[in-house]
Amino acid sequence: MKYQSQKVALYYIYGALALFAAQILFGVVAGTVYVLPNLLSELLPFNIIRMIHTNALIVWLLMGYFGAAYYLLPEECETEIHSPKLAIIQFWLFLIAAAAAVVGYIFGIHEGREFLEQPLPIKVGIVVVALMFLYNTTMTLLKGRKTAVSNVLMVALWFVALLFLFAFYNPSNLAVDKMYWWYVVHLWVEGVWELIMASILAFLMIKMTGIDREVVEKWLYVMVSLTLFTGILGTGHHYYWIGTPGYWQWIGNVFSTLEVVPFFAMVVFCFYMVWKGGRDHPNKAALLWALGCSVMAFFGAGVWGFMHTLSSINYYTHGTQVTAAHGHLAFYGAYVMLNLAIFTYALPYLRGREPYNQQLNMWGFWITTSAMAFMTFTLTFAGVVQTHLQRVLGMNYMDVQDQVALFYWMRLGAGIAVLIGVVFIIWSLVVPPRPAGVTAKISQPAE
Repeated sequence: MKYQSQKVALYYIYGALALFAAQILFGVVAGTVYVLPNLLSELLPFNIIRMIHTNALIVWLLMGYFGAAYYLLPEECETEIHSPKLAIIQFWLFLIAAAAAVVGYIFGIHEGREFLEQPLPIKVGIVVVALMFLYNTTMTLLKGRKTAVSNVLMVALWFVALLFLFAFYNPSNLAVDKMYWWYVVHLWVEGVWELIMASILAFLMIKMTGIDREVVEKWLYVMVSLTLFTGILGTGHHYYWIGTPGYWQWIGNVFSTLEVVPFFAMVVFCFYMVWKGGRDHPNKAALLWALGCSVMAFFGAGVWGFMHTLSSINYYTHGTQVTAAHGHLAFYGAYVMLNLAIFTYALPYLRGREPYNQQLNMWGFWITTSAMAFMTFTLTFAGVVQTHLQRVLGMNYMDVQDQVALFYWMRLGAGIAVLIGVVFIIWSLVVPPRPAGVTAKISQPAE
């Protein structure tokens, strides 16, 4: 490893993996409550379980992005990180803030806004952490080489922090509140996070395929342009039914339809680079995660998003299990797999050894991805039945829930399979295999 300061990324990778495991575990618990509603109802209500599940997702993904930035910026900028000590302090502050938020949720201390439930002191702490990170990484970028990968990544991370400031604004008017709420939630996941995705995938393609940087950077600029063009006004598909002016119906329909295009471009980009550069990189698992990320993001965020993004369809499907199907596959494909791709690529260099446990890692990939795909189909069918019975025939909500109970059991089974796959993945990344031919030393009794 050329730049020793890259090792600070280890803190973020291991922290992210721990939170990843916790997020999946709480997801399985939430899935269990769906089929056994009285489980933990007194000790840990469902809304708190779901809150921890969704917040842990956001926090570990952000922690992964921080780690990815601290790993790839020294290589892209050809210089050491400005202050490794500051990066380590930032990690512990972020982890403590996340832990404090979870404890607060358990005791009912939260603001009640989905994904933005953090109490005000925790939000302030997150801003402090973000400022530390942006100072450290921006100083690193300014003193070193500037590339398209590093520039796009830093622009995206700056906007992640700036857009989070809307989380502090909580107007009493619910329609206005939801407008600004989507400035954080949508413009993160369907805007600047896609830029993070494009830049990290571009970095991986440069490193693993050997394709000329200029070719990759041209593709990167195309994907960034498509993402910003479609994603910003694509926010309109959240404005259909919250009291905003009627022109958002047209804006949302047109630009949400076009949001499929950048995800399809990422699929073409990744497979074209791998085809052109060959598949002879020793880290086959990292290559699999990178390719899988582009494909599953296209289906989860692109295809499943398009399925109910048109207002004439969304009128019926809004808030049903169709939304849950899209949300699960989109987050998994676009961002969970992205973090796991960069973790799988970076850890062998950070730990100073050859890629190991690749077979276990790839088994984890196929188990987790297959289970998530099954969960998505299950929730999609549940959502279609729910839409017809509840929104078309007008049946009572709880009666409809009884009709789709079988789908919830199937979703729980898929969730358990995801948990097993995640155990495989984390084990393969963290635990080194026993060297072949080495036997355990047995102590001899003293004479």
